[in-house]
Formats: sequence, structure tokens, C-alpha cells
Amino acid sequence: MKKTIGILTGGGDCPGLNPVIRAVVRKGINLGYEIIGIKNGWKGLVENDTEKLDLLSVSGIIHRGGTILGTSRTNPYKNQGDIKKVIANYKKLNLHCLIATGGEDTLGVAAKLNKEGLNVVGVPKTIDNDLSATDFTFGFDTAVNIATECIDRLHTTAESHHRIIVVEVMGRHAGWIAAYSGIAGGADIILVPEIPIDTSEVVEIIKKRHGRGKTFSIVVVAEGAKLKKSDEILQEEELDSFGHVRLGGIGETLGKLIEEKTGYETRISVLGHIQRGGTPTAFDRVLGTRFGVKAIEMIDAGEFGCMVSLQRNKIVSVTIDSAIAKLKTLDMELYDIAKVFFG
Repeated sequence: MKKTIGILTGGGDCPGLNPVIRAVVRKGINLGYEIIGIKNGWKGLVENDTEKLDLLSVSGIIHRGGTILGTSRTNPYKNQGDIKKVIANYKKLNLHCLIATGGEDTLGVAAKLNKEGLNVVGVPKTIDNDLSATDFTFGFDTAVNIATECIDRLHTTAESHHRIIVVEVMGRHAGWIAAYSGIAGGADIILVPEIPIDTSEVVEIIKKRHGRGKTFSIVVVAEGAKLKKSDEILQEEELDSFGHVRLGGIGETLGKLIEEKTGYETRISVLGHIQRGGTPTAFDRVLGTRFGVKAIEMIDAGEFGCMVSLQRNKIVSVTIDSAIAKLKTLDMELYDIAKVFFG
């Protein structure tokens, strides 16, 4: 009998998920496995909502954003009954192994299930690029390219109207998107969650620019950045099933402070989900493909409880525990480079 492999995508969507699914199906079928797609993340395993994946299922999906399997932020460990259903459905589907594609939360559930005796392999997915034990995650490159294009476009309108424009980008706890897109887009100031915002310093940089003849400035800020002696700015207080709040609003708060303290007209642009959507870049398509192929190879070798990882351009196997042990925050050497161009 052919062994069956399940695959799910959990947490926020991002470009590159479909290339992973496609590669898992292609490589899996080539090695004689049957592939079952689990719908909507862990919710699909709670409800036994699945579909068989074959070559036709994944034909023509490499260029598509999002995930053909759907996703959710379901945490089965919030309810003992749900986790019992997950384990029961895993066994009912007669899975040889489950490929869990997601970030810290999705992989955290996978690590716990592995300790309960289920065969699990992880594929890292976080648009913020903040998972440890891997150099990059797919989706990040696409988000950076989208944010960079938006910053490029904002330059012309800021210059035409002699305005300050604050651009809020994704980045809950890590400033990777802000730093990369800010450097690439020629931002005048980049603000990240790793360093509390000193508004007087921001104002000083902007005034210094105006003092030497510049009539506009672009400020890039990560959604998770916070003002000195202040908490994170929230869109709402309600928590998701993993205990996360919805961030957003730092751009608006910062923009008002800048206009108030400088007297210069200031506008705010929140990129939000635009960064998540659309066609993945070539880099993310290739990385997702490499991850998917490696996941099947790891299953074939019996490397359970492990995650695929990009390290020095090689795809390797690491433990899931090492990937979720701590967040990968922004490299301060990169931020030092960014600061050369402030002002």
C-alpha cells in the first residue's frame, strides 16, 4: 500500500505557499506517496476537512499567491476536545507524516504533536522573516518588493506636494521588511520594533533635511514599532487563538506627532495586506519549491520532528524546536547600514 502524507498551511497567507504544495505533490508522487491536502490549517484536521491532491490539482498554481488549501489561525491546543480530534483524524486518515507549513504558532502545534508520537515535518512560513534557524522564509522577498514599489511611488507624490509621508509596513516583532524595503526604496528614516522610537530624533532628522533644501521626507515604520515609554499600538484589544493582538496604527500616531512638532504637512500610507497578496517573486517561487522537495526527502529519510531550512543557500534539516525557540529579530549590522542614509 502507498503511504499517505498530509499537508496543511496555517497562520497568515503569503506568496510562495502554492509552490510548496506543488513541489510536495510532485516529489511525493514521484516517490510513490499519496498526498492529502488538509483544508484551512489545523481547523481542517479538527474537522477532517481534506482533499486528495494529484498532479492535476497543482497544475498551474506556481504563480498564484495565497494557498489553494486555505488557512486559518486555529489553535487546537486551546481546547482539549480539538486536540483529541486532530490526533484521531490523523490516525483515521492513516497518515505516515504531516507536513505543517507555517510560522511560530503553526510549527509550535506541530512540535507538540510530534512529542505526542505523530510524525510531523515543518516548512517555515512567515512573511516577517522572523523564524530562527533559517536565513529566509518565502513570502518575505515578495513583500519587500511590493513595499519597495509602493515607497518608490510615494516619493513622487511626497516631492510634488512637499509633504512628509509615513509608510507603515508589516513587521510584528521584527523589522526585516521595514529595513529591506526602506533601504531599497531610499527611505529617509526607518523605524523598527527592535528600537523604541524617539520622536525628537525623528523630528530632528526631518528638520535637518529641510534645512539643507529638501522639501519632503519618507518615513518607513514597521507595524510593531512603538514609541519610547509606550505600548504597542493596537487596532483592537481582542486576541486571536494564539494570544496575539491585531497591530496597526503606529503610522497614524507617528504622522500626527511629526506634523504637530514640525509644522510640515504629513500623510500616512498603511500598506497592510497588499504586501501579502499577489504573485510571488521568482525567488519565493524557487525557495518554496526547494522547501517542498526537501520536506518529502526528509519524510523519506525518516527525519520527523524536523523543519526544512535555508542556510547559506543550502536547504538543510533542523529541529522544529530550534526554529521556534526564539524570534529572529533584525540584524543590527543591517540597521547600521540603513542609518547611513537617514536624513
